[in-house]
Amino acid sequence: MTNKEIATVFNDLAKIMELHQENKFKIRSYANAYLTLRKLDQPLTDMSEEDLSGIKGVGKAISAKIREYIDTGTLETLKKYQDKTPLGVQEMLKIKGFGPKKVYEVWTKLGSESVGELLYACNENRLIELKGFGKKTQEDLIQKLEYFQKSKHQFHYASLEQEAQQLLTYIKEKLPDAKVHLTGAIRRLAPTLSAIEILVALPTSIDSIFKEEILVLQQEDKGHYIAHSKQETPVILYHCSPEEYGSKLFLTTATTTFRDAFIAQQPNTSFKGIATEAEIFKKAKLPEILPELREDAYSLTLATKNELPTLIEKSDIKGVLHAHSTYSDGIASLKDMATECQRLGYEYLGITDHSKSAFYANGLKVDRLQAQWEEINQLNASFKDGFKIFKGIESDILSDGSLDYEKDILKQFDFIIASVHSNLKMDEQKATTRLIKAIENPYTTILGHPTGRLLLSRKGYPIDYQKVIDACAANGVAIELNANPYRLDLDYQWIPYAIEKGVSIAINPDAHSKEGIQDLHFGVLAARKGYLEKSHCLNSKSLSEFEKWLKKE
Repeated sequence: MTNKEIATVFNDLAKIMELHQENKFKIRSYANAYLTLRKLDQPLTDMSEEDLSGIKGVGKAISAKIREYIDTGTLETLKKYQDKTPLGVQEMLKIKGFGPKKVYEVWTKLGSESVGELLYACNENRLIELKGFGKKTQEDLIQKLEYFQKSKHQFHYASLEQEAQQLLTYIKEKLPDAKVHLTGAIRRLAPTLSAIEILVALPTSIDSIFKEEILVLQQEDKGHYIAHSKQETPVILYHCSPEEYGSKLFLTTATTTFRDAFIAQQPNTSFKGIATEAEIFKKAKLPEILPELREDAYSLTLATKNELPTLIEKSDIKGVLHAHSTYSDGIASLKDMATECQRLGYEYLGITDHSKSAFYANGLKVDRLQAQWEEINQLNASFKDGFKIFKGIESDILSDGSLDYEKDILKQFDFIIASVHSNLKMDEQKATTRLIKAIENPYTTILGHPTGRLLLSRKGYPIDYQKVIDACAANGVAIELNANPYRLDLDYQWIPYAIEKGVSIAINPDAHSKEGIQDLHFGVLAARKGYLEKSHCLNSKSLSEFEKWLKKE
């Protein structure tokens, strides 16, 4: 046990006590003890309690705690505070430059209990309204939070997509004669990743790509390289000859489940030494299965029947159905959000600011709703190209499953996204019952982010997916695939069941800024993994088609 390890315990104690707004004198004494103990040359473990108490600024109370920690490996006082502090909040205290006072604010005012929840709150611009925070502070915190998550070697697809493309470009420049391709989970468009995987086909060495700091080699074994990028992102590289490029790309892209099922279908066929993936599928007498569908045997079943779908493209999306403005917690005006949608080529915008119970997000009371509706009417009258803003709301699903306005208000919306934002700690029966009651409300149009999950941060409340999807089918309610890369909820694995039941999927950006509209990209990628076609996507409908759908024509 080193002096630094012992000192760190007192630093942790000072921070967590400050978080709980304890005695300032004690907090300062523990913080000073940390600074003193970490600099001592003599090992604390070799010192008597008398010697410990003689250290300047330590005293008997702290020396007793030092001895307690040396003897037991724990500190009872610290444990007392840890027991009443969520683990995610404790984790926030470890983020450099994000002190206990600010952690206290986001914990008590926003209800954020993990790094991921806080990152999502930043994404929704929730911090700007908090005392001591501003736009610049929020942007700085986002960088700190992303770096912290990155250091744990778990990544959102969105956080690595651009870097992966930059690495591909770099390798192609260094090895102009090589075939270079992303592979593994990132090629399958998995929502979360542990590394960037790249395949390089070249008859000669690829060592030159490790000569600069862009890629730092850590380990190599028979054409399998483990490295990290300049940004400390784990990178796995595979090297093969051009003659076996197709075989290697197929092998490294697919999951073990898919690969085993594929091979089992072709028991007497060798797929070694094949130059292209197209040749592999041709040899197997199957249509080519896209990389994003190579997760399990379901795609093989469809391929065998020649029933693989034509997957949705981003260009198929015609409208934006979940967006926030400065009326609630967005940072762009209603007009600016509409103008951006027009610039991007969309035919309509469904504005869905938060409802009145969402006090944390400046939810709309009835008087402000009326003001927004009046502005929408004025804007719609001014559009000359047929673009339209629909009067929507993201209505909180209250604890009993009811929606967050009286009927005379609910019936005035063009459409309603019903979402759970509070009281998330539910068992499956409670959560399922709550959702189904909201789905059965005649004013619900779309079920928003069904489980409330935040990828890598919050699992989400458990639900009986089949019952929830069946209820949507029975009541003509669409289900949202929330395109925010921290959510991607509904999970893509349940899209096939929704399609089977005739439930439309709305790919919604949940945009809180003009830039947030671009998150539709990630929603489409997740939808493709769920076999979604254009015909099953609600907002692939044109403006006139969507208006008819709302009227149930």
